[in-house]
Amino acid sequence: MERYGKGSKLKKLKTMKEMPSSEQPYEKCLADGPGVLTDAQLLSVIIRTGAKGHTSVDVANELLSINSAESGISKLMHLSVPQLMKIHGIGKVKAVQLQCIGELSRRIWKAETKDFISMSTPGTIASYYMEDMRHKEQEELTLILLNTKNKFIKDIVLTKGTVNASLVSSREIFLEAVRYRAVYLVLLHNHPSGDPSPSKEDLSITKKIRDAGALLDIQLIDHIIIGDNSYISLKERGIL
Repeated sequence: MERYGKGSKLKKLKTMKEMPSSEQPYEKCLADGPGVLTDAQLLSVIIRTGAKGHTSVDVANELLSINSAESGISKLMHLSVPQLMKIHGIGKVKAVQLQCIGELSRRIWKAETKDFISMSTPGTIASYYMEDMRHKEQEELTLILLNTKNKFIKDIVLTKGTVNASLVSSREIFLEAVRYRAVYLVLLHNHPSGDPSPSKEDLSITKKIRDAGALLDIQLIDHIIIGDNSYISLKERGIL
């Protein structure tokens, strides 16, 4: 397996133990808290050990220098285990740990923001789900339940794979809406191709749920399709 570290420009620095304690990320964190650490230093505490001639901070800097669509530490949420293992000093265990740290960070962010975010505009909703949805290799159709103030109540994955109107149960959707006392619904799904243009099936699903909701006085306010860093709102298109 090719490793980014071979032939790289990393300098052979001291080991962590040879550095002054004030320069060691673990000791700095104990003394002053994690807020004083750089991104590389934070990662080095997780990585713990480096490779021959390279400290864990060197390895962390190598990770942060990988070319990817995302910049800085956010790329941690999108690198695969094989990609991480190409870095000299990161084996399978460390790669899995780093992946879990990225996923944990994503979940913490969503948990902290969902109770405060007002999902009153297509752009707000698309931004909230963009990083979750745009990297998926299969289509997923998600139902978002909102209250009278457009505040988030719950989201539910309805289907995985091809999004087909015949597979979407209106009964299931509105049972969940009534159960959680939702007033408004939003449908959200991704196009793995990266092109968010709606298909005939997308329009068929939208009409099916919109018409069923009208009978129950539960309004489908939008159907948003996520592409690669782009989205289309059927509400903005005048279809809803």
